[in-house]
Amino acid sequence: MAASTSSLSNHTATADGGFLNKLNTVWHKRSLQMFMVVVLAHWAEHLAQAVQIYILGWPRPKANGVLGLWFPWLVTTEVMHYGYALVMIIGLFLFRRGFTGTSRKWWTIALVIQFWHHIEHFVLQWQALTGHYWFGSPVPVSFLQMAFPKSRVDTR
Repeated sequence: MAASTSSLSNHTATADGGFLNKLNTVWHKRSLQMFMVVVLAHWAEHLAQAVQIYILGWPRPKANGVLGLWFPWLVTTEVMHYGYALVMIIGLFLFRRGFTGTSRKWWTIALVIQFWHHIEHFVLQWQALTGHYWFGSPVPVSFLQMAFPKSRVDTR
């Protein structure tokens, strides 16, 4: 990868501009690696649930992933899901400055998708906390679940 001298001097000049600038310049690679660990851990939880259900033959209510084995309340509430949605939207927003060109375009698309995902989980969290489920549903329901009732991915 080639970089001009002027772009390198601009890169180091902006690295002195505070936490957010450092996060997107000198700390960008390491920060993205740490963010990736969070994303992969989330995927690993879903993979563990799939293994528990489809390979080990566990009943869905018992297939709580790895964290759910020790902290079952995490997967039986909306707390973990909403917390993860918050971490993702904050991370996608904070790291966006460090991307340019096509990378920035795809990062922005991911941010928009995650914003919607955050709204969906906020709606679910609100219903779970208040006990007021929308449209007579026996459980919290999101906008997409209202539009596509059979789309609910439920591992219980």
